[in-house]
Amino acid sequence: MIEIGRRAKVAARAMAGASSAVKDEALAGIARALEEAADAILDANTADLERGESEGLSRALLDRLTLTPERISQIAGAVRDVIALPDPVGEVIGGTRRPNGLDIVEVRVPLGVVAMIYEARPNVTVDAAALCIKSGNACILRGSRTAIESNKALARLIRHAIVEAGLPEDAVQLVEDTSHESVAELMRMRGYVDVLIPRGGADLIRNVVEGASVPVIETGVGNCHVYVDASADVSKAIPIVINAKTHRPSVCNAAESVLVHRAVADDVMPKLLAELAARGVEVRGDDATRAYSDVVVAATDDDYRAEFLDLTISVKVVGSLDEAIEHINAYGTLHTEAIVTEDYGAAQRFAAEVDAACVMINASTRFADGGEFGLGAEIGISTQKLHARGPFALEALTTSKYVVRGSGQVRE
Repeated sequence: MIEIGRRAKVAARAMAGASSAVKDEALAGIARALEEAADAILDANTADLERGESEGLSRALLDRLTLTPERISQIAGAVRDVIALPDPVGEVIGGTRRPNGLDIVEVRVPLGVVAMIYEARPNVTVDAAALCIKSGNACILRGSRTAIESNKALARLIRHAIVEAGLPEDAVQLVEDTSHESVAELMRMRGYVDVLIPRGGADLIRNVVEGASVPVIETGVGNCHVYVDASADVSKAIPIVINAKTHRPSVCNAAESVLVHRAVADDVMPKLLAELAARGVEVRGDDATRAYSDVVVAATDDDYRAEFLDLTISVKVVGSLDEAIEHINAYGTLHTEAIVTEDYGAAQRFAAEVDAACVMINASTRFADGGEFGLGAEIGISTQKLHARGPFALEALTTSKYVVRGSGQVRE
C-alpha cells in the first residue's frame, strides 16, 4: 500500500501540470475503450455477479453491481460529458493588487492524491478516474471484493488509455487486495493520500469517518423524503413519488419515505397506495396511513430511519408543514428531500429549513445527481458542510492556492 501511495504521489505532480488537451485525450481514449472492450467488461462482470448470487448478495447490491451494454454506454457517455466541461485547474478565483504593489491571485489547483473506498458499483471506478484525471489529480481506488473482476477489467483499460495519451500510468491505481487490512492501511496513509472519500452503506462510511487519520469527505446514505403539502397538485404528486421510489430503488437518491399532509390525505392516499401496490412496493405506515389499506404494515421508528434500497417505503400522515420539516430533520440523512406544493411560501420555507444537501421542489429526488445537474459524472453526494456539499463533481476535486507576484518588496 505504501508503494501504491508513493507512485500516486509522483503521478500527482505530473498530473498537476498536465494540459487540458492531454487530459481530454486520455478521457476520449477511456470512452472509446469502454465501448470497444464492452464484451470483456461484461464477461468480468458476469463472474462477479455469479459469485455474488452464490454468496447471497441482496437484490439492491446485485443491481448496483450489474453492468449491461446500455450501462456501459451510459458510463462512456458520462466520460464524454466530463470532456465537455471546462478544466477547473488554473482558474482564477479572485485577485487584488495591494497598496505596496503586490499582486495576489487565488487560483484553483488539484487536491493531489484522492483515494476512494467504495462498494459494489463498478461505474464508480470509471467516474472517479475520469473526474480525477480532468481535475489533475492522481487516484487510488479500493473497490469491494464483490466487484473485483469488473474493477480490474475497467482499471486495465483506463491505465492503458492514459498512457497512450501521455499521462503517467500510476495516475489511476486499483487496490486489488480486497482484505480489511488494505482498507485500514489506506485510511492511515498520511503523507501519501490528500483526501479519502468513502462511498457506500452507512457502516462503510461510519467506519471510514471514525477510523481514518487522513482527511475524509463524507458521502452520505440517502433516507430521502417526499412531502406532499396541503396545496399539492395530486396529478404531480403521485408520479413524483412513484418515480422517486421505483425508478431505481437501489440507489441513494431514491425516496425511502413519504409524508402526506392531512388536508389532502383522502385524495392522495388511495391513489398513491394503489400505485405503489401495483409496482410491488411494500408500504410501512402509521395508523392514519393504515386506515386507507389493509395491506399497509405498521411502521416502526426504525422504518422511518431506514434506507431500504429496495421496493419498501415508509409513509406518514402529518398535520402541518412544521411537522413535516421536523420529521425530516429528525429522520433524514442530509442527502435529498422533496416537497410537492403549489404554495410558494411553503416551498421557500421547506427549502430554507430542511437540512439537506439537495432540496427538490415539485421534482423527483432522483434528479440529485451530478450528471442531471450538468456537472458531468460524480463521485457521490456529499452530505457534509465543509469544502463541498451535494453532487461531488469536478470542481469539488480541487482546492486553491495563493500566488503572490512582487517586484522586490520586503516587509517592514
